Amino acid sequence: MKKKILEYFQEHLGDFVSGEKISKELEVSRSAIWKYMQMLRADGYDFESQSRKGYCLKALPDQLSPEITIPNLKTIAFGRAYCYEKQIDTTNRLAKELANHGAVEGTIVVAEEQVGGKGRLQRGWFSPAYKGMWLSIILRPTFSPSEAPKVTFLFAVAMAKVLRRHGIDAGIKWPNDILVNNKKIVGILTELSAEVDQIHYVVTGIGLNINIDSDDFPDELHEIATSMKMCTGKHWDRSKILAEFLAELETLYYHILKNGFGELFQEWIKLNVTLGADVLVLLGDSSYEGKAIELDSTGGLWVQTLDGNKELVQAGDVSIRAKQK
Repeated sequence: MKKKILEYFQEHLGDFVSGEKISKELEVSRSAIWKYMQMLRADGYDFESQSRKGYCLKALPDQLSPEITIPNLKTIAFGRAYCYEKQIDTTNRLAKELANHGAVEGTIVVAEEQVGGKGRLQRGWFSPAYKGMWLSIILRPTFSPSEAPKVTFLFAVAMAKVLRRHGIDAGIKWPNDILVNNKKIVGILTELSAEVDQIHYVVTGIGLNINIDSDDFPDELHEIATSMKMCTGKHWDRSKILAEFLAELETLYYHILKNGFGELFQEWIKLNVTLGADVLVLLGDSSYEGKAIELDSTGGLWVQTLDGNKELVQAGDVSIRAKQK
């Protein structure tokens, strides 16, 4: 009943509705309505009450709960199975557990805060509460396991398109970051469970800095990280950004299942900031400099070294850093 009452007020957002009207339409006592209203207030919903006018839901809380996000969804499957946590170590960890227990494709794990967020090579990911979009999605694609690394490109293209739609000049840095003015705004981590010829599941986690202020970042991130709010000067509705991203991602995903990765690669190339750039390749304790020249068919990066040789750099074992110009 709590969910029904919330849905009712969401349909009448900003309008006063009498207790009598709610009672009749939902077939619930007025005392029960009052009880559920107190529960919703405790969850952060902003209600105003006036005698003779009833109750008014003035604003939704700044949360990524399913009650707030699902009404915004325009997807077929992505986000329809929804696991929501106020705080978690990492969303990828829970998503893999759910996938191992049979969770359907499109299941998402969303957290308001990650206290153990990880990127590639076990690097930490700053994931403060109620400031970003910390999300993992379970996919069960039919393509070959050799194609699985390309899922990172799928997520990067989808997110870059969303950011650009909102006037943010986002560019994709190979293999798994999105930058704005050479500062990271998005990180992506793809993990796989498969046999030689079959994918059991792919779990991809994505972190988007949304309403983080400059002062929120730790000192070591001040010069290398940014957020949607810092780029635009405005506060964003996180649930709408999440819903928009899921819609974009689902559309691209179904397209590659039907048509392959060819068109997606071309979109990645248009949006990337790595190809043609001078780069520093870090590989364990060694490194070399060169120029990023092209992608290969697996998603690896060809780099022409300073001595004229060509080296293929594979995702997962190196980092690429564009030189400061």
